[in-house]
Amino acid sequence: MFKMSLLIMSKGNKTYWKGIEQLKNDPSFVKNAHNEFPEFLPIKGSSDNSRRDFLKMMGFGIAAVSTVACEAPVKYAIPHVEKPQDLDPSLANYYASTYTMGSDYCSVVVKTREGRPIKIDGNKFSKVSAGCTSSQVESSVLSLYDKQRLTAPLLNKRESNWSEVDKYVIEKISNSKKNNYIISHSINSPSTLEVIKKYCKKHNAQHIQYDNISYNGMLDANLEHYGKRKLPSYDFSKAKTIVSFGYDFLGSSFNHNLFNKQFTERRVVNRDNREMSRLYSFESNLSLTGANADHRIPIKSSHSPIYIAELYNLLSKKLNKKTFVGYNGTDKEIKTDILNDISDELINNRGKSIIISDSNNKSVQLLVNLINELLNNYGKTIDISRSYNIRKGDDNQFDLLVNDLSNGNVSSLIFLNCNPIYDNYKLSELNEKLKNVPLKISTSDRIDETSVICDVVAPDSHFLESWNDHEPIDNSFSFAQPTITNIFDTRQHQDSFLKWSGEKTNYFSFIKSNWRKKQILTNSDEPFQIFWDKLLHDGVAEFIDDNKPITLLSTNSSKFLSKISSDINSMIDDDNSSGFELNLYQNLTVSDGIQANNPWLQEMPDPISKVCWDNYISVNPKDANKLNIKTDSGTMTTNLLVLSLNGIDHEIPAIIQPGQAEGTIGLALGYGRELAGPVGDNVGVNAFSIIDSSNKYQNLVINNVSISNSGKEYRIAQTQTHHTIMARESVIQETTLDEYKKDVYAGKYQFKVATSQGKKKPEEVTLWDGHNYPNHHWVMSIDLNACTGCGSCVIACQVENNVPVVGKEEVLNRREMAWLRIDRYYSSDADVDDLQGLEVAAENPEVTFQPMMCQHCNNAPCETVCPVAATTHSSEGLNQMTYNRCIGTRYCANNCPYKVRRFNWFKYHDNAEFDKNIAMNNDLGKMVLNPDVTVRSRGVMEKCSFCVQKIQEGKLLAKSEKRRLKDGDVKMACGAACSTNAITFGDVNDKNSKIRKKLQVEKVDKATLKLKEERAYAVLDEIRVSPNVWYLRKVRNKKNV
Repeated sequence: MFKMSLLIMSKGNKTYWKGIEQLKNDPSFVKNAHNEFPEFLPIKGSSDNSRRDFLKMMGFGIAAVSTVACEAPVKYAIPHVEKPQDLDPSLANYYASTYTMGSDYCSVVVKTREGRPIKIDGNKFSKVSAGCTSSQVESSVLSLYDKQRLTAPLLNKRESNWSEVDKYVIEKISNSKKNNYIISHSINSPSTLEVIKKYCKKHNAQHIQYDNISYNGMLDANLEHYGKRKLPSYDFSKAKTIVSFGYDFLGSSFNHNLFNKQFTERRVVNRDNREMSRLYSFESNLSLTGANADHRIPIKSSHSPIYIAELYNLLSKKLNKKTFVGYNGTDKEIKTDILNDISDELINNRGKSIIISDSNNKSVQLLVNLINELLNNYGKTIDISRSYNIRKGDDNQFDLLVNDLSNGNVSSLIFLNCNPIYDNYKLSELNEKLKNVPLKISTSDRIDETSVICDVVAPDSHFLESWNDHEPIDNSFSFAQPTITNIFDTRQHQDSFLKWSGEKTNYFSFIKSNWRKKQILTNSDEPFQIFWDKLLHDGVAEFIDDNKPITLLSTNSSKFLSKISSDINSMIDDDNSSGFELNLYQNLTVSDGIQANNPWLQEMPDPISKVCWDNYISVNPKDANKLNIKTDSGTMTTNLLVLSLNGIDHEIPAIIQPGQAEGTIGLALGYGRELAGPVGDNVGVNAFSIIDSSNKYQNLVINNVSISNSGKEYRIAQTQTHHTIMARESVIQETTLDEYKKDVYAGKYQFKVATSQGKKKPEEVTLWDGHNYPNHHWVMSIDLNACTGCGSCVIACQVENNVPVVGKEEVLNRREMAWLRIDRYYSSDADVDDLQGLEVAAENPEVTFQPMMCQHCNNAPCETVCPVAATTHSSEGLNQMTYNRCIGTRYCANNCPYKVRRFNWFKYHDNAEFDKNIAMNNDLGKMVLNPDVTVRSRGVMEKCSFCVQKIQEGKLLAKSEKRRLKDGDVKMACGAACSTNAITFGDVNDKNSKIRKKLQVEKVDKATLKLKEERAYAVLDEIRVSPNVWYLRKVRNKKNV
């Protein structure tokens, strides 16, 4: 049996491991860690087959391939009789637009080919989303081509037409005698709100907004504190110290794309800038924010108010303030020493810090506001004059609606692109009470859990088919325009409301009319059509006076403290439960469940646990031992736990999660859909249904939960349970800021080869002659300090390169197809042989994320073993794949030290067995495919190509403009999607390129780069494959607390 020291990477006194199974050194893990695949392919009933047997079975000789090629079906393309304006075959068009789903917002640029939207990128002109995207935004283009979308309106469960629907709705609403309601997620479109206002005035209706993840406590606290029921603008790039109490601002918060960008601006260090911000995170679940924290303190979420109160009292005392939060003593274990050190640091950085909490309790959020005020953060890192409009939900108003439903006082109810029967915390009360409402209308684009009970379904158009305007932040606007004509007989909901209000105009004319009025306010004297065209071209418009002084805040804190003290006392008294504390959260994959039918999101691994196609209960390792949870990484099996709450039992698989606070468990929202579509139906458990509906506000922390082990086994799909890179010290390199300040080479590992002339660097004893790249030499760098592990790049790569979805069963067989993966490593200061120390470390390990794709090695080991030259080296440093040469020996995958090559075990396109791969298995889904990238067939190896099609596109653009290719002409999908600019790509031969400046290239000697950037290193440099991907060492801003 292999020893643990072989499986766990160690560097000095730093030890890394990939997961709990590797830390425990399970026999099943050791057995399978070195196997490329979990089992042999059975041939003729045998389970013991060689690679030679596999090749016999595949049996693709030249003659066979030629025969099959002759039998391929012929498909004819029908050309346009007249070429449409602005449409040139093979050339992409780009349109500025706006992504909106649920309450989420992002300003985007949509790439279309031959009239088909195929890719979404961020709009760099936007100051709100700052050119950033997320996995949700990147994948949303596939939802446009979802066959689950309704093709026409429905009336009384039958397909109808718009004239009949309009007649029916107007007649019913005109005769209503009771209250009329519109329910929606938060709406930030001023024109849409004006249309709704017209409808409400016409029919005496009320509009109620809610968010499936409520911000009610924060909004109400802001209203009481400074008179605005809005979320302020946070600028993490200005904060030197950030303290988060359970708030995952990097992962699941509103506008987390921008927050990622801001946060990493203060995290990137170099020779000239050796200062970083410091992040403290108090949380129960290991979130993306906690994973990127310099100091993470695992606590129960129910203890968070005590920590916040203690912090306020410490700051008040040290700042000689006379205001304190008075609360009864508590027997809870509070880490006051850490709070004492944090308070000192916050005082030293007054006006340069942010305190933030995920609590939905108004008093707790009011106390957080008072701490920020005490630290002079308002007007500096927090701007209340630029407030967000993308979270406005009011739980109190929704409660009034439920009461009206209970009393039978509702005549009509319109569900505006929302699904409260699935995702509102009052869903258990809603379901029964809605039966007595005479008219129920949904504008959902599909039959979902709410629209299925409605009398009328008036399907809204997709945001890529729609006109709209948005105001995500006060006086900051963005625009949406159609990038494709309506695929189905759908209609924008604004047009429906205008019809039902008796208006004669359509919504497009309505928006233009509104902006004619707004043009006057902008002092613009240009013709309106020029003004309008510029708005659509840029996609954004900002009317902000930069010279206007930022609003500072000073209030009388003592008037708030008596109520705060009373509430915190009641919270402490309520927290006497003996069971587990359940913490519900949103992950970065399925998120709120709106796009649950999107297979790209379902197959995207969770950044922390690496689980896909399921939600699960995350359990602390000590609690797992108490519950006797048995896991087997070889077969990916775990136990089903029975979660008992209010007399209802739920069977949910368990994942042993390092970093989970003891006595707590976590469960992701967004799963358990019943009417999402064939991809999302019955995947996981609906955690929204577990939320206590008797509360006045949504509370995602549930106490006194009973957990038991059913003893049943369940297979849960995870990535990163194989392809172990063993005891290699050059895979992850890191240091601390204090050490980096002393020595910029701190943490650097340099392998030396022992020779007769002494120890030498690998490149000095290589057998390779090297390469000369006279024209271009493509190189990438990845800054581990900037990578937060969000996964946007993973989805962007999948969209751009037609990477297939293989489904849960194939992931269980370790046959996932992602070209780009983000490896997550846990680490601690315990020695590799210190088993007790490692066990303690598993309670709260440090986390490092490392994007890993084909390294495009200059001395590529895959190229030397391919018998048919399917993988070759280009004259520009690229490791190329020629698909029609590949015969599937998989020698290259076996010889790849980075394990980044993927094999097509099956034909994933036009194959009913892989129906989850909707982008390749129905005519509508295929419209999303990128025509510049080949769809690979069975038996072919594939991997990252450095987006070679984009390199070629850049060259053709430069050629058409009769100039040389310049830096910025080529933008890789992963780099364009990266909010934090962690990925830099370019031609290192171009002396003005960003990549050359970032790596500080001193000399290029036959593809060997001599770098002056001290943090740069190559993974597995000792084997001298000379990769063209360079990583920048991670630096943590740790403090001895």
